Amino acid sequence: MRAVIATEPGGPEVLTVQEVADPVVGADEMLIDVVAAGVNRADLLQRGGRYAPPPGASDVIGLECSGTVAALGDRVSGWSVGDQVCALLSGGGYAGRVVVPAGQVMPVPDGVDLVTAATIPEVAATVWSNVFMVAGLQPGESLLVHGGAGGIGTFAIQLATALGARVLVTAGTTAKLDLCRRLGAELAIDYHEQDFVEEVRRATGGTGADVILDNMGASYLGRNVEALATSGRLVVIGMQGGIKGELDLGRLMGKRAAVISTSLRSRPVAEKTAICAALVEHVWPLVADGRIQTMLHRTFPLESAGAAHALMEAGGHTGKIALTI
Repeated sequence: MRAVIATEPGGPEVLTVQEVADPVVGADEMLIDVVAAGVNRADLLQRGGRYAPPPGASDVIGLECSGTVAALGDRVSGWSVGDQVCALLSGGGYAGRVVVPAGQVMPVPDGVDLVTAATIPEVAATVWSNVFMVAGLQPGESLLVHGGAGGIGTFAIQLATALGARVLVTAGTTAKLDLCRRLGAELAIDYHEQDFVEEVRRATGGTGADVILDNMGASYLGRNVEALATSGRLVVIGMQGGIKGELDLGRLMGKRAAVISTSLRSRPVAEKTAICAALVEHVWPLVADGRIQTMLHRTFPLESAGAAHALMEAGGHTGKIALTI
């Protein structure tokens, strides 16, 4: 099969398409003929040698895909060869075929085309597991999302709004801020021109955000704590702003607040299976009835994976990017 291989750690230019051996399906796994693969920021880190796959996972980049079922493991039931599916992966998506634990395979949401479906599993699982399962966002509470116009941000705005929360976001351009408002954000903050701590306080009557979904890490740590409400929950899912920051424990304790850092990729199969089952039950119906729009910015052929990575690194896109196999 064809697969995208990083010949060495480096920039987008190190990605090449090569012929590699087909994966072998295990007893509890499914083999998928890949139609499309979503591109995620974690893929860029792996390409650069800064995010190794978990033990036992494919070295091929790619954390989500869509396609058709090609084969079933001996202990897998409930699926048939030829079924259209999407899947949450630990790796291997940038290839013609991939094996995945059966619990991480999901039906394509009603009304979504197969290519677009490749861009949903990672963002949906990230938002649902962190904002709702970990942070426990409730109807009527306020959610602050950093990077509101990206793949995770656009999904978080819509999901939280559909489930009755108030959503506040940060973004960096007028077009991105406008997009966030159209998707349901009550307040869109220009992080170049405005202090998000002050804007959040003003919007919440001084109480702060109940939950913050943060992709920046160290550079935002102190201000995120300042922006939290009493009993607030800060969930850090990215480190674009660095890995080491100073935490004022006194301030955190005074708010009886929590700082949580999570990673989806390294979770055990059983946890990912539970997350995927929750997506199908709670989130897929919202996609099917249009309350959550799928935000596919652009597609690239597999041979242009480097161009897809360059576009993501440039930061001018909104929503998701996909590779077609």
